[in-house]
Amino acid sequence: MTHFLSIDDVSDLPALIADARRLKADPRAEHDRGRGKTLINVFFNPSLRTRLSTEVAGRNLGMEVITMDAGGGWAIEFADGTVMNAGTAEHIREAAGVLSQYADVLAVRSFPGLEDREADYADRVMQAFVRYASVPVISLESAIRHPLQSLADCITIDERKKTARPKVVLTWAPHPRKLPQAVANSFAEWMLAYGAELTIVQPPGYELAEAFTQGATITHDQDAALAGADFVYAKNWSSYRNYGQHEADQHTDWQITPEKMALTADGYFLHCLPVRRNVVVADAVLDGDRSLVLEQARNRVFAAQAVLRELLGELNG
Repeated sequence: MTHFLSIDDVSDLPALIADARRLKADPRAEHDRGRGKTLINVFFNPSLRTRLSTEVAGRNLGMEVITMDAGGGWAIEFADGTVMNAGTAEHIREAAGVLSQYADVLAVRSFPGLEDREADYADRVMQAFVRYASVPVISLESAIRHPLQSLADCITIDERKKTARPKVVLTWAPHPRKLPQAVANSFAEWMLAYGAELTIVQPPGYELAEAFTQGATITHDQDAALAGADFVYAKNWSSYRNYGQHEADQHTDWQITPEKMALTADGYFLHCLPVRRNVVVADAVLDGDRSLVLEQARNRVFAAQAVLRELLGELNG
């Protein structure tokens, strides 16, 4: 593994999940593996689970961890050939190069603008760090993917599944704000790689990009999709087709309720958090004994730790 940006960087997903589960059983068993190594986390937008879970994961492996909040005034230029006589003070070439002098591993989190689909799906920020850094780069979420969340989701499902090929439903959910497609995109491609029977259900106009969903069943009938499901993953995303479009007061009946969960095969509920209670999901579901949201959040530590462990193995030879 050279970088960790998507499922394409994982050569053996079952082995990575197994590593994460083993680390979960004894998180500090390999505390010496990262001794003398430094992880720098660069956040262009706020975070709770991603920030803290990655810091804990690095420290569990004995790494020094530095977290930089870069969204509050560090104006970076990403375009080459620009005359930098306006708002940007530093070019990504120098920024990534300097950070590489201080870190053995860089981890970066950024968000899309949700205005220009072509620009967002070029994944400019993440790809620039990969291009100009001289150390491994981990995506802590980019404009189009959230791979550590998806690995944690795989771990959670792997721990709870009752069949070799569980039925997993990714359902669009209402939300008062327009949100990226990153979590949904990533979850889809990781579930397909994992071998789940994946159904994606959304209102017309909210279909995800086909590059992430090929092999999944796509439908607009939520009740039919939920029937017999082993796992229900609820998530909002804005439109890909009409890029960034989102109507906050539409499709409020897509909220996950006890009645909808009753359609499943005694299924588990999943969400990446944070979640809008009684908008995305009813309290009774979120607080019920089939909700796995806190376990998902816990597994964020071991997803990050398994990835760092593999990258450290490469660095240590």
